[in-house]
Amino acid sequence: MSDEEAAIPNTPPDARWAFLRDVAVFQFKLFLNNLHNFIQIPLTLAIAAIDLVFKSDPEGARFYKALEYGRMIDDSIDIYSVIAHREKSLNKDYTVDAIVTQLEGVIVAEVKKGGSAASVKSALDKAIDRMQSKADEGKAHAKDAMQKAADKMRGQTPEQKQ
Repeated sequence: MSDEEAAIPNTPPDARWAFLRDVAVFQFKLFLNNLHNFIQIPLTLAIAAIDLVFKSDPEGARFYKALEYGRMIDDSIDIYSVIAHREKSLNKDYTVDAIVTQLEGVIVAEVKKGGSAASVKSALDKAIDRMQSKADEGKAHAKDAMQKAADKMRGQTPEQKQ
């Protein structure tokens, strides 16, 4: 066996084409998703304004219906389907909704106590500091995972690094 043959990785013959297909499909889905967002932003703002001017029952019915259509379109695009087989790494504590809910809870609690703008700001600062310190706990784990991924991309095994 020549050095050239030994250097060729033992991968399935169509792996490169499957990868290129995934890249092309992902880019197309990004385009569709961005087009959808480009249209949805002004459309939902206009519908929300209409809902404010012309009362609906329940409140905001047209807006929420537009969101349902938007979700249906997002689900149809399914932007990350090419990695659906992989384990999700999302920490549910750090989604946009979780952070907004946490900060909103701090504001509501402070306002109920009769707090001033300064006390609301202080309470928000403390809540953000707590979130950041909690996130710091996972920093070492994230750094280790990134290092392993970088090593894998370079083709290094843990034994080769030492």
